[in-house]
Amino acid sequence: MRDLFRALDADAIDLDGVDPLGVLARVPQSRLDELAADGVFVARARGLLDELTAEATEPRWFARRGPSALGTVAYLSPEFGIAASLPQYSGGLGVLAGDHLKAASDLGVPLVGVGLFYRHGYFRQFLDRAGRQHERFPRLHPAAMALTPLDHVELTVELAGVDVRVRIWSATVGTVPLYLLDTFVEGPTGEDAGPDQLVTDRLYGGGSEERIRQELLLGVGGFRALYQLGVRPDVFHLNEGHAGFLTLEAIRRAMRDDGLAFAEAVEAVRPSVQFTTHTPVPAGIDRFPRDLIERYLGNWCKECGLTVAELMALGSEPGGDSSMFNLASMSLRLAGGANGVSMLHGAVSRAMFAGLWPDVPTEEVPIGSVTNGVHGPTWVSSEQSELLTTHVGSEWAQLEPSGWAGVVDIPVSELWRVRRARCERLVAYVRRRARAAALRRGVRESETLWCDQLLDPDALTIGFARRFATYKRATLLLRDPVRLRALLLDVNRPVQLVFAGKAHPADEPGKAYIQQVATFAADPDVRDRIVFVEDYDIDAGRMLTQGVDLWLNTPLRPMEACGTSGMKAALNGALNVSVLDGWWDELYRPDLGWAIPTDDTANDGDRRDAREADWLFDLLEGEIVPLFYEREADGMAHGWLRRVKQSLAVLGPQVGATRMVRDYVETYYEPAAARAKARRANGDASARELAAWRQRVTGAWDQLAIAAVHWPQGDLRLGAPVEVGVSVRLGSLEPDDIAVQLVAGPVEQDGELRAPSVLELRPQGEPDGDGNRHFTGSVVGEQAGSIGLAVRIVPHHRDLTAWTDLGLVRWAPDERRR
Repeated sequence: MRDLFRALDADAIDLDGVDPLGVLARVPQSRLDELAADGVFVARARGLLDELTAEATEPRWFARRGPSALGTVAYLSPEFGIAASLPQYSGGLGVLAGDHLKAASDLGVPLVGVGLFYRHGYFRQFLDRAGRQHERFPRLHPAAMALTPLDHVELTVELAGVDVRVRIWSATVGTVPLYLLDTFVEGPTGEDAGPDQLVTDRLYGGGSEERIRQELLLGVGGFRALYQLGVRPDVFHLNEGHAGFLTLEAIRRAMRDDGLAFAEAVEAVRPSVQFTTHTPVPAGIDRFPRDLIERYLGNWCKECGLTVAELMALGSEPGGDSSMFNLASMSLRLAGGANGVSMLHGAVSRAMFAGLWPDVPTEEVPIGSVTNGVHGPTWVSSEQSELLTTHVGSEWAQLEPSGWAGVVDIPVSELWRVRRARCERLVAYVRRRARAAALRRGVRESETLWCDQLLDPDALTIGFARRFATYKRATLLLRDPVRLRALLLDVNRPVQLVFAGKAHPADEPGKAYIQQVATFAADPDVRDRIVFVEDYDIDAGRMLTQGVDLWLNTPLRPMEACGTSGMKAALNGALNVSVLDGWWDELYRPDLGWAIPTDDTANDGDRRDAREADWLFDLLEGEIVPLFYEREADGMAHGWLRRVKQSLAVLGPQVGATRMVRDYVETYYEPAAARAKARRANGDASARELAAWRQRVTGAWDQLAIAAVHWPQGDLRLGAPVEVGVSVRLGSLEPDDIAVQLVAGPVEQDGELRAPSVLELRPQGEPDGDGNRHFTGSVVGEQAGSIGLAVRIVPHHRDLTAWTDLGLVRWAPDERRR
């Protein structure tokens, strides 16, 4: 396929990284006419089309597994990074969403995407002579983006009392439909139909009111669009809280269409909602003041029989400002499943949102994790893909870990050849971009000759490309310019750096970081060895991750939710040097790359940055640079290439988006679909019964008490069973309404139980004379050291996803320790 488009415009494919639609957009009509008359070319194109069509009809992973409870998943995201020619993304969240759709198509997972179409998308970036970022917002034309209007669908969404007309654009990502909602709909008098046309004008372009308008359009409009199109999803996957208002529309429809009360509708809707958080800090969450909630959701409250105060309570922040509505809090309260995007981020999220489940141990807060992945065929170079196809298999992007064993048989000479080819292409790409940027800033052609010397394809090339948020610390290496210059200017073992990334238009500190990098890179002494590539997008990201030898990631731990750019580099045969954050925290091994030590306990941020910069320089000077330049008689870096092989073999199957989507299907989508169907069966009987049970148990929970705990006497011996008895005063509750649990585990220095086991105690006989019920059970201590035992009571119902659904727990006031 790449060769076919290379015939149209070789420079676009090889030197500019432009995607296929971008190639078609820039090829003159005369060239297209010429190729259309070329019978050989036309036959070749038709043959490729036939191959793709046949592949699309073959049974894929999802179908080959056999019958499934899962019908359709609706994946809602505020941005989708499909290709640079469809710029409806700002960074990692959107690119992840695009890769999710592509992987679902590869696996045959029944999924549809729903997002917004932004007329001006995200901004185009350019730097002035002083290195300051400026933004342009060129208008986008859907007709030039392979988008099809669905004019037969009539859709409106109420925004602050006004019914706003919505248009739907359709695209197909492999076999997955993607629907983008657009408010730029011509009115009766032409295009100028009022400010409501501009709801989808820019991605992340305004303040709180613009955000709530866009997010209501995505959530409410997305739900309505699917139903208008005849799509009835079993699962709604909310990619961040931006789509959280979908839950309110789903509840409203359940009340209106099925005659459910509000609490019953919540139970009917909850199992079908999966919420993914990408945010490791509270400041990254959308929060709206009460006046905006009242203005935009007041009519929803009236229709559903709630007060604004009751709706505010759904989005309340425990211990926070009661006048603010937190969209993530509401989404978590109304979702049946929730997850972070790496194992570490899951733990961070459980701690960050623990206040929503008071008295629940942080490790049991119901937020799991599915580590992000990247779509290999999108990001891997053609040379690397051919290498993997030869030694791993044509479906290398979808294989389980055992399928990657063939990596060990790749000749080092082939790895080295591919490395040189992609580095040479990156150097050519960077030189072209640097010259174009200089000319755009008014530099004379004669003054751009130095661009021909920019970078060396034989030097160790380090890449850093991501959003320029301050916590990502793009300037960490610049903290010691003396050591950095020594690395860059070393005659025998030179290092070179390629930076790229955008700062949000309102992020002045992030812009200052870009200016620092650009200013340093403009110094004539080092400008051959360091460059900032302007206007970072999917094409630039693909060229950089394909071309570098080493990928650098320096976030403040644990503020990187996942950080998938290093995954793309790893698939292309680059090694990672990174802080142990995001995905690298769980997949790092010393034989795969390098971990930058961190000083997580430092209170002084400047001191912490200085120390971690020193440790990074130590790694570069003492280990990384020597390994890369340690050459054998054939001129190749065999030690480096052995590590590349190991990285590919271990990380290859783990960092793929197909692994990620399989995890979602098996861990969340299929269980959610089964629960949702059971909950809605027989006229929502289960939802009605569960709502009544929840109300009864919640109302009676204060009557519940642990009357006594009968701890074992004497020492608790390793390997010996420990019998525990508990007397419980139930009040108006029934024994089946609760579970009495014994929690046992090693005691940490802070007194908390580490990785405890949970044993459900058994009810014994009839109530005693005081009306108390008795429960007993035993546990065997299997570890030496301090062992803690604690008793708790939690709600129990056969239809609960987990006991934490109610957030209720009663702990015994004392515990027993060894």
